[in-house]
Amino acid sequence: MKLLNFTIIKLTIFLVFGILLAHYLTLSFLTVLYATIVLVIVLGIYWLVLKSKINRSPFFGCIAFIAMIGVGILSYNLQDETLRPEHYTNFDSDEPYSSVVFQIKERLKPDLYNDKYIVTLKSFNNEVASGHLLINIRRDSLNNPINVDDVFFTSTELQTIQKPLNPYQFDYSKYLELQQVYHQLYLNSSNILKLSDSKSTIYGYADAVRTKINSKLIEAGFKGDALSIMNALLLGQRQTIDKTVYNNYVNSGTIHILAISGLHIGIILLILNFVFSPILYLKYGNFIRPLILVIILWSFAIIAGLSPSVTRAVMMFSIISIAMHLKRSTNIYNTLVISAFIILLFKPTFLFAVGFQMSYLAVLGIVSVQPIIYKLWKPKYWIIDKPWQIFTVTLAAQAGVVPISLFYFHQFPGLFFISNLVVIPFLGFILGFGLLIIVLALINILPNFIVVAYSYVIDSLNNFIAWVAQFEDFLLEDIPFTILQVICSYAVIASFVQVYKFRNFKWIAIGLITIIGLQTASFYNKYEAHNDAFVIFNKSRYSMIGEKQDTKLTLSHNLDSVQLKSNYTIKNYRVGETIDTVITDNLQPVYHYKNKIILVIDSLAVYKGLTFKPQYILLRNSPRFNLNRVIDSLQPEQIIADASNYKSYLKRWKATCEHKKIPFHQTNEKGAFIIK
Repeated sequence: MKLLNFTIIKLTIFLVFGILLAHYLTLSFLTVLYATIVLVIVLGIYWLVLKSKINRSPFFGCIAFIAMIGVGILSYNLQDETLRPEHYTNFDSDEPYSSVVFQIKERLKPDLYNDKYIVTLKSFNNEVASGHLLINIRRDSLNNPINVDDVFFTSTELQTIQKPLNPYQFDYSKYLELQQVYHQLYLNSSNILKLSDSKSTIYGYADAVRTKINSKLIEAGFKGDALSIMNALLLGQRQTIDKTVYNNYVNSGTIHILAISGLHIGIILLILNFVFSPILYLKYGNFIRPLILVIILWSFAIIAGLSPSVTRAVMMFSIISIAMHLKRSTNIYNTLVISAFIILLFKPTFLFAVGFQMSYLAVLGIVSVQPIIYKLWKPKYWIIDKPWQIFTVTLAAQAGVVPISLFYFHQFPGLFFISNLVVIPFLGFILGFGLLIIVLALINILPNFIVVAYSYVIDSLNNFIAWVAQFEDFLLEDIPFTILQVICSYAVIASFVQVYKFRNFKWIAIGLITIIGLQTASFYNKYEAHNDAFVIFNKSRYSMIGEKQDTKLTLSHNLDSVQLKSNYTIKNYRVGETIDTVITDNLQPVYHYKNKIILVIDSLAVYKGLTFKPQYILLRNSPRFNLNRVIDSLQPEQIIADASNYKSYLKRWKATCEHKKIPFHQTNEKGAFIIK
């Protein structure tokens, strides 16, 4: 089957291309708007003139595809709230503090010190405003609970969201920008005033439903990890999952079951089809049942938070239900692409969401690769055939997500097939009985023995996952993988699927070329790794200095062994720079790098009597000395201060350097200092 013969697939490709152009390039919105309108008018005229011949007209196709690129650009720009005049970033304000009225939109996973929320602005400095903020509220057991749609007033200072301060660190600010969040507030219970707690949005009502269900489950006797897993599996809320439990699911390769996706929605749809099958005996049953199913699925999606994976799954199964009602055969590729087209048209930034990407790639892997693997061996007996089917589905899904997963997470769970063979068969039972338990809990007739039995099942699942995750030797970590390798990997997979289908010389040749391309990308990464760098990392209250030579890193530091082992700064740098060996050392007073001398002045403040003049001076561990005299005596090119210094000292040193007109690099503001 030639997939590109489907018009919707071609249109979606060009829509995605337009979204990518808008994301990476700055394009004039009005120019693109006028050009797209003109192209659509030309298409309309062309269609009226040549109604029956447009299928054979390459000119019509070219205009349509260019117009779709314009639609992609417009769709992306229309969701950019900063282009609207009422957005708070377009207001002029010279005051350090701003008065803000905001409404809670979404509850995020809290950290050790703060509860976190995404909020929608109602007013900014007493003017009607729009936009979103990240709110951090100091955790306090005495605080009243905060719910979605609650409205608050505060007067405080807007703060920018911290950019990454070390190489290859996750850019949380860029992640939030895709959700139209550009600033944050740090608050506590004493400087916020609740104005309203009434529900006014669909998210507020969905949160109220979740809160009601959760309270009923607690009343029934659910608690601890069992309750957290139920919230994740049945309500799409993972904020309360214990970090150790969550990491166990990651390391065992079963984290996908905690994110509601196509697997969950498919199981729920099967259950609903069975429950509502009597409706088919009614006069308009073939119309009523799909309508009810679609309404229930979207209601569930809203309650689950409308995450990218949930939205994709519900959209796809809604299209399947409608197609079945219309008695039209559904091609799975067409269905997938139609759902992606509709979602990206209204939510173009979903294209950059990891959950959205992995969700579609997993399904593509299943529908493309699973039939091939399954045909390699067809067991005669049902008891063997079913586990084999589950294994092939799991293997195919991994084939779809492994390249992108390696790119984002740099690890591969080697025992994923064992954990999934056990987990997936029981997931239908867990979901089916979980929905029944929610209904029984809401009407207050849930027997205690069911609570005990279901909690035991969830706890047993967690224990099995923890058992699989303990085999750390099978968890392959710190795997360098670039976007070029991702593209080449998918080219290899796609070409070999085609080789299996057509088995001709053309596809064999293409398959071999893609393998050579993947090898070339790997060699290129190795070549890029052969460079040197001197890095002063940013680490709060500590000092870390790295000297990179090809694929070896010599790390000088004052961390203890536990801190060093759990240090993500070095782990990220090691993966990003394809480093094979890390050698640790003590901090030195002087470093030589490429004819440059870096003098380290620590708490002892030793700098007099030197026989050399350093180009750089690193200040660490808050030395007490007169920086003016140091600069006059040594005349360095630049002063660097890491995050081991007191903030008051940093402020004073910065003012001194500005007065002396010498560059000052503060790692907890500007990030790691790198000499190449």
